[in-house]
Amino acid sequence: MLLSVVFILLLLGGAVLAAQSSINGRLGANTGVIESAWLTFVMGAVLTFLLMFFFEPPQQASLFSVPKWQLTGAAFGVVYMLAIVFAVPRVGTAAATVAVISGQLLMSLLIDHFGWLGNATLRLDASRYASMALLIGALALIYFSHRQRTLRLATAE
Repeated sequence: MLLSVVFILLLLGGAVLAAQSSINGRLGANTGVIESAWLTFVMGAVLTFLLMFFFEPPQQASLFSVPKWQLTGAAFGVVYMLAIVFAVPRVGTAAATVAVISGQLLMSLLIDHFGWLGNATLRLDASRYASMALLIGALALIYFSHRQRTLRLATAE
């Protein structure tokens, strides 16, 4: 039961992320990439602070006591946000999302396979290789579809 709830939450998170990418891509095209990313992080900081203040139970460690390398994850969110806000107006939400998911899958498979960052080791097997191939295929199909549409629009002008 709990596993089903977790996967439903992850699917919802993915759906919200795709909507956020599209919205921020449009906002970034109108106001600028950095301004759009800034707004996302300011709103995120305010909402996260309120959630932390009112709902977060006490933890054994604090941001000041964990290994410093664990704090670098926050900077990766900035890289993602800037990349997605820049990319969506240029390649579309689907292509940008599949490219991000492809990068996430490839990196997560490497992290699992080698046990990087303190995670358990989960070796690559045939099904994991197949998932990489299928996702790369999906990315290629979306890329070529977008490219054909761009060429049709260019010749129509």
